[in-house]
Amino acid sequence: MADYLTLWWVWICIALALGVVELLAPGFIFLGFAIGAVIMAGIVALISLSNIPALLALFAVLSLIAWIALKAAFRRQSSGARIVTRDINEN
Repeated sequence: MADYLTLWWVWICIALALGVVELLAPGFIFLGFAIGAVIMAGIVALISLSNIPALLALFAVLSLIAWIALKAAFRRQSSGARIVTRDINEN
């Protein structure tokens, strides 16, 4: 088995890089990928996988799940802004 496939810290570095990209392009686009990479770091640290396509497929699935969870979590939050439907200056 190749050593570079068992390096969990590479996934942490990828997550940090994606977090920096998220700071530059806000909108929770890359945050799901960063969360997926952090989860992948934990999986690779616990289970040694040697199949690169399987690792990438698992990363894609975990990132999609994280992105959907973020969308659901932030959709529930209200900004508290009041919507004005009538102008006070109109009679």
